[in-house]
Amino acid sequence: MSTMQSKNSSTIPGFRPNTQLLAAGAAMTGFGALVVAAGAAMVGFSLAMAGRRWVQSWETAPTEMAQRTLNQARVASQAGLEAWRGASPSMN
Repeated sequence: MSTMQSKNSSTIPGFRPNTQLLAAGAAMTGFGALVVAAGAAMVGFSLAMAGRRWVQSWETAPTEMAQRTLNQARVASQAGLEAWRGASPSMN
């Protein structure tokens, strides 16, 4: 066994990365991830605030619009059910 293999047999011969450079790269990657996360949070916050202002500018509140649409759907469903029940077999 050579002296190189006896010291550390788990390393690949000739492959010795610069550990300082690796550490600096890892630190910069971590910092970059934090910057990306902060930027994404700022974009999300800005879009949420713009959406909120837009909804507040509507003449009709979203809950009122939803209630109105639900009532229209109920009336249409009831009318369809009544028409189906009232249809005579001879109409086919």
